[in-house]
This record gives sequence, structure tokens and C-alpha cells, in this order.
Amino acid sequence: MSGTFFAGTRPGKTVTYGKASFELPINYYRDDFFALFFTASLEKIKALMPSNNLYPVRAFGNKAMLGFGAYNYIDTTIGPYGEIGVVVPVVYGKDPVPFLPALLEARYPNFGLLVLHLPVTRVEARDAGRGEWGYTKFMADMHFIITPEYNELRMDEEDKHILTMRVMKNGVLFRDKKPLVTFSVKNQKLLKTTVSQRGVCKKCFLTSGSFLQLGDHPVAKSLRELELSAAPLQTRYYLERSGILPSGVVIEEGVKPMEGYYGKDRTAKHTISFLA
Repeated sequence: MSGTFFAGTRPGKTVTYGKASFELPINYYRDDFFALFFTASLEKIKALMPSNNLYPVRAFGNKAMLGFGAYNYIDTTIGPYGEIGVVVPVVYGKDPVPFLPALLEARYPNFGLLVLHLPVTRVEARDAGRGEWGYTKFMADMHFIITPEYNELRMDEEDKHILTMRVMKNGVLFRDKKPLVTFSVKNQKLLKTTVSQRGVCKKCFLTSGSFLQLGDHPVAKSLRELELSAAPLQTRYYLERSGILPSGVVIEEGVKPMEGYYGKDRTAKHTISFLA
């Protein structure tokens, strides 16, 4: 898969932000990815939108959707690191019908994920993400647990627990070739970034055994205020996945800033345990 999928991406354009000097696009050759999706307060999610043209995908009633995606990047052109994306499924330009955009994802017109938080374990990944895309990255410690039954991640900032998430490896197996589309804000400009990806995925709506625990960190407290559902709506687990992250495209100017949590300028821990 990698021979044809990554063809033509190298040599790339070299850019530098802070401590990060890297080629665009960033190639992700191999990673462990797993995710949880919850419902949350529609009104509180709406209040986080940087543009009036971004509409949260509704679940039912006065509920929007909120996702947590954990990435254990093993082999990339910017080095190995851990990352969690806290994202809101949205549609740009028109208030969509409930649920359908989240089911169709990139097949639904102008669908994408607004990035609220994107903590990482590598300084270069933080500086690259903030510098090129305006992604709301900060340094956090991450410990991944990989087992035959589930993937789990605990994330902290030093002695402050941010969250722990576990995703059971259940669901219907399918091959995923849809791009991953993100929305982010850089210098009050709304960027749309289309990440090509290839993977084999399991998606499941029977979520018993999967969970999210929020800690006492300020980011965790802000997420708790969004009134997340007690149990996840959906889980997702990739048996294999690769991606290509290019530059974003400005689709709107003069939007609200989204600086996110900065945290400390520090070296973070990225550890992995494999349990039989």
C-alpha cells in the first residue's frame, strides 16, 4: 500500500516553525488509532464555533457530537509521538440534517472535524501543528496500553490527570479510504485541511467496555462542562492506518481566534505497554 499511496510526496517543501523543521506533506506510514464519540450540549458546542458558517452535527434533541481520537504514531516523517484529537463533527456553510454527516463523513458535502484540543508528546509536532495549521497543540504525557481486546491511553500533564480512554476492539470490519478533513484557525483564518488516509477499521455502536474518564486538569474540566453523555455513542479502532497531511487551505477570514490551551514548554513522556 505505501509504495503507491505515498508516491510523489518526496521531496517535499521544507518549512520551519520553532523547534520543528520538516517536509510537507507529513507522511504517516504506521500508527495505532482508536476513537470514541459522545453526545454533548448543542448550545455549549455552538458557543465554541469560531465561525457562524460552522454548524455542529446534531445527534438528537439538543445534542451535538464530540469525538476523542488517540494516535500512537509509530513511523512518520516527523518522528514517533503520541497525540489525542478532541474534535467536533461539523458541516461548513449549511446546517445539516442530524446524524447523516457523521455517518457519511467526507462523503457528505463540506463535512469535517473542528479541532478543539490536540495535545502531543513531541515538541516538534507541537511547533509544526501550531505553526502550519494553527492546531491547538500542547505538551502532554501519554501512556498507551495495547492488548488483544482493547487499546487504552492515559494522558497527564505532569501530576495533573487529563483523561483516560479505552476502546474495545469490536465492530464491523471495513476498508477506509475516505479522507480525514479538519478545520482549524490560524491568525483568525479558518483553514480546511484534507488528510488522505488508507486503513482497515472496525466501527461499533455497541460500546460496552469502552469508556472515557476525565481528570482534574483544566482541559478536562472544560470538557466536563460540555455535558458529555455517560457512555459513548460509537467506537472506532484501526487495525492498520496510513495518512498524508498537507498544508491547509484558507476558506474564511476574520473568524474568532482559537488558541486553545498552551501548557508548559517541556519534554513529555510517550510510553507504550503491550499486554497479552
